[in-house]
Amino acid sequence: MTAIDVEAGSVPLEPPTAFLAVRDLRVHFPTEDGLVKSVDGVTFSLEKGSTLGIVGESGCGKSVTSQAILGLHKGTRAQISGQIWLDGEELVSASGEYVRKLRGNKMSMIFQDPLSALHPFYSIGDQIVEAYRIYHKVSKKDAWTRTVDMLDRVGIPNPAARAKDYPHQFSGGMRQRAMIAMALSLSPKLIIADEPTTALDVTIQAQILELMKDLTRRLNVALIIITHNLGVVARYANRVNVMYAGRLVESGPAADVYHNPRHPYTMALLRSVPRLDRPRQERLDPVEGQPPDLTRLDGGCAFRPRCRFAVDACAAARPPLEHAGGPGHLAACFQSHVVGRETGAAA
Repeated sequence: MTAIDVEAGSVPLEPPTAFLAVRDLRVHFPTEDGLVKSVDGVTFSLEKGSTLGIVGESGCGKSVTSQAILGLHKGTRAQISGQIWLDGEELVSASGEYVRKLRGNKMSMIFQDPLSALHPFYSIGDQIVEAYRIYHKVSKKDAWTRTVDMLDRVGIPNPAARAKDYPHQFSGGMRQRAMIAMALSLSPKLIIADEPTTALDVTIQAQILELMKDLTRRLNVALIIITHNLGVVARYANRVNVMYAGRLVESGPAADVYHNPRHPYTMALLRSVPRLDRPRQERLDPVEGQPPDLTRLDGGCAFRPRCRFAVDACAAARPPLEHAGGPGHLAACFQSHVVGRETGAAA
């Protein structure tokens, strides 16, 4: 088995071939209680036209990772190291001003709550027009034409008239479509969607996710979906990263991770989700215990206090991310073979 964890300071400087490549990313926050290691050595890549799902409990580092890619930690007290390569350009060492120019132009964000992200005093159309004209020297008339076209693309009925409406006049699903239209209006090559359907009902969730998947494929966009919903990952992502305590504990093709998890945390997450293919009498099995204090992590596996597979080696060293299943399936667990046998028997 080949480990892919990278030691701090040993990351090669050559640009990778992948469109997005995150190498040994670390984002630490100094606080009065100690150094919070929100992201602690994360490595992954993503190609255009593909969708990556990042899942895990609150506080595991999902959103901090995406914010680092967007350069939102620059100018703060955050301690950032490692590399983030986007289309051949390294962003961690780049200036905040340069990354800001890429944000919206080459990469865009779809936020969890569009009502908070949209300005209540301006119409939907005016907000998209303003965002578009920041990066394109066009007339307001041309920008308005582009805005109406994008609203039409994302399924807003009567887009020319609805563009003049204000955010409070849109339903939750319509507001999220408007946010997608705003993100796509600049023709970015990377879109990060942070819990994009949390506030929507199940039917609207499916519509929004189908729309995003279709647009990703047709426009050749790389998409990252940050979510706690494993059902979303199984249906819409090509690949999934499972995060725990700031690190990747499992990564692989979504179907392989979903049906054959190799890390106890992934297995526990899956067992806590209702399944239509299991007897209704079965009780859900929640993940026992509490997430660790990120200021007090030791050199062992962070999940071991909650893990029934833990052995002495888990306290002595932090398991590296290694090949543990099918092609491209990786897990950071000394007992991944045992987990694999149990999940295989239960399938």
